[in-house]
Amino acid sequence: MKDAIVIAIDGPSASGKGTCGRYLAGKLGFRHVDTGAMYRTFTWHCLQAGIDIGQAPQVVEFLRRWPAELVTTSDEVRLEVGGKSAAGEIRSDEVSNTVARISPIAAVRIWMVRTQRECLRFGSVVMDGRDIGTHVFPETPFKFFLTASDEVRAKRRKAEGSGENTAERDRRDSTRKVAPLEPARDAVVIDNSHESPAVTAEFMLAHVEAKRRQLGL
Repeated sequence: MKDAIVIAIDGPSASGKGTCGRYLAGKLGFRHVDTGAMYRTFTWHCLQAGIDIGQAPQVVEFLRRWPAELVTTSDEVRLEVGGKSAAGEIRSDEVSNTVARISPIAAVRIWMVRTQRECLRFGSVVMDGRDIGTHVFPETPFKFFLTASDEVRAKRRKAEGSGENTAERDRRDSTRKVAPLEPARDAVVIDNSHESPAVTAEFMLAHVEAKRRQLGL
């Protein structure tokens, strides 16, 4: 869609990207896109298919025949395979601890970036991930980078019942050669270690609305 707006929210694990992204999308009437779920969905299907994650050629070959498609609801855009989203399965510790091994593969990132850009055919989006403002939509004027202390993020994951090693995941993503996890130069960086999701999201919403007025959008 030609006049679609993208709000990019990047940040490490358990930084509040998803919660704030869904809040913003609801307030603005945009669709929310969880790009991490896209990588998790592919990872889960690789594991189910018995793909050797350590062998990039096997992963790439599986990607070529992976029958995934973008679908939309009134409030989100997501990937489905065979009409199913595997929303619960992709949050397992096995997937959480494997996805960072798949995401750096160049062919996987190319496929994901192309697919994420295609989300605009459904209209304006709030898209959260790890390289949205730096790589997927670097041209958007609406960029945020959320972060929180290691201790706070670990507590958040534990409260969710997840055993994900957030520090290791973030170390892998921050040091990968392709589209590493880092703030865009023009992103608004927010440390929400001591703020509620509602307070953080309202701050972001105020910034977006002011920027839209400034740009006439």
